[in-house]
Amino acid sequence: MTAAPPALAPSPLPEERKALLARVVEGLDQPSLWWLSGYAAGLAQGNPAPHLAVLPGGAAQASQRLTVVYGSQTGNARRVAEALAGEAEAAGLNVRLVRADAYPQRELANERLLYVVISTQGEGDPPDDAIGLVEFIAGKRAPKLPELKYAVLGLGDSSYADFCGIGRRLDARLTELGASRLFAAGEADLDIDTVALPWREQALGHAKTLLKVTATPSATVTPLRPAPSAPAWTHDKPFAAELLLNQRISGRDFKGVGFLKYGGIGKDVRHLELSLQGSGLHYEPGDALGVRHRNPSLLVEGVLQVLELDGDASVQDKEETLPLREWLAARRELTKLSRPFLASHAAQSRSEELNDLLAPTRNADFAALLGSHQLADVLRRWPAHWEPQELVAALRPLTPRLYSIASSRKRVGEEVHLTVDVLDYQAFGHAHVGAASGFLAALGEGDQAPVYIEANERFRVPADANRDIIMVGPGTGVAPFRGFVQERAETGARGRNWLLFGARHFNTDFLYQTEWQDALRNGELHRLDVAFSRDQSEKIYVQQRLRERGREVYDWLQSGAHFYVCGAIAMGKDVHAALLRIVSEQAGVDAEAAAEYLSKLQAEGRYSRDVY
Repeated sequence: MTAAPPALAPSPLPEERKALLARVVEGLDQPSLWWLSGYAAGLAQGNPAPHLAVLPGGAAQASQRLTVVYGSQTGNARRVAEALAGEAEAAGLNVRLVRADAYPQRELANERLLYVVISTQGEGDPPDDAIGLVEFIAGKRAPKLPELKYAVLGLGDSSYADFCGIGRRLDARLTELGASRLFAAGEADLDIDTVALPWREQALGHAKTLLKVTATPSATVTPLRPAPSAPAWTHDKPFAAELLLNQRISGRDFKGVGFLKYGGIGKDVRHLELSLQGSGLHYEPGDALGVRHRNPSLLVEGVLQVLELDGDASVQDKEETLPLREWLAARRELTKLSRPFLASHAAQSRSEELNDLLAPTRNADFAALLGSHQLADVLRRWPAHWEPQELVAALRPLTPRLYSIASSRKRVGEEVHLTVDVLDYQAFGHAHVGAASGFLAALGEGDQAPVYIEANERFRVPADANRDIIMVGPGTGVAPFRGFVQERAETGARGRNWLLFGARHFNTDFLYQTEWQDALRNGELHRLDVAFSRDQSEKIYVQQRLRERGREVYDWLQSGAHFYVCGAIAMGKDVHAALLRIVSEQAGVDAEAAAEYLSKLQAEGRYSRDVY
């Protein structure tokens, strides 16, 4: 993970060596940092320096090594890859686990056995940590790979039209480059283990057969301290966090500008404060809080009513028996649709219209359906009969929702803060609510929410506290930057902080307005630029503010600033396009050179995105 180096004072290192050490560790993931600590410990104990080429990851080991590369946006692909690497290591295999952005691309030509675990982000995009590797493999510089054997596991969400698209394209491209596919690519939906477990078992079996000789490293690696134990609270075993505060921070003048502009429905954004007292949970600014919510009763009763089913009916699925109402409230997705369920419902309803929407040639219309309809809408539009048992089996498992953490523990102590946009709207003649946001909005002081920490190691404040940072966070995308500013203030960082915030209306949607104004006055925030898109005839967005300040943005980047973006995927793409234009204009280079400049920033950990 990208971590701040440990405190070095008092230290025998001269200042230039301290600076060199900071550059060496910046951007390294956790396995790399642990290896580096052991390497240094071995030297400190008087062991001769090992020849690095014979350690796992060296080119000399390629023919006798399994490499597992993962690209992960929310941590799921990382967990699967870590499990596979752990199983391979336990079987005595020489294995290295590498995050996609840390993978040395020049080594691809020498690989002999490669497993790729990668998620698809949004509408067919790679996760941020895999952008560079995916572009390299897809590009003209990718080497021919006649001696490579490989397998791909794609993770995705079938509520998007391009399900597991990145996994599919990587799988096809590796074959184009001459590599040999060991077995069919896996495509895991939100119920990941259904596909991932048999895929891992198959992958491990092939690796055992192919890697008959395991090399022994010549160096003894001794950790400086014991490996950290697994967290007590996880997405499978969440902590019950008590709600301390649930405060609305938007639309204070509910019948003012926002009320009229939104057609009578004001924006509802909440600031939530939860207690982590006694949990032992730790987080860093940039991490996310996973929430294992229950579906609000409005969603549950809507499904029961349209299907005319008894919520108290007992239903068994995979050795668990619950009332139907409880299955729908706590175990099944009611707001996110999937292609498999819609295919089943098309068969149940005998609807030619729905069947036609599922055709590969109708991807745009299918995506529009997924983006506009909840489960109850589909059931009303295309009526069909469902037995309780069949319905529970056909629906996807309810998955946790991730929210960017809006606080620094150094300032708030054993608390965690969230910024939640509550979905509550009318559509198709019926009331609609968001599943997790509705659950959180309904919590009162003293109520509990099941939570866990999801680390986002690529989204951290700079290890070098002297670096400037530029933060682009419209709407609730501003949440992690509240934590960034708090963290930098509490640690006495000397680098400047520049925030660009956007929303629809100044009067109703300027989230944390007074906090930002206070931060400007006391020097915790050095610059604030805003864009309110609906307060004038011409719509103005954050990417336009960036272009207007292009010279300063480029100067900050040239001086070593880190650039961060958080928010919707579409906004992230617009900001990226604005950055390309800024670099091209300010540096006087073409589009290809500008793209290489930004790719270099990403590789250095100086351009980070958290988009969803």
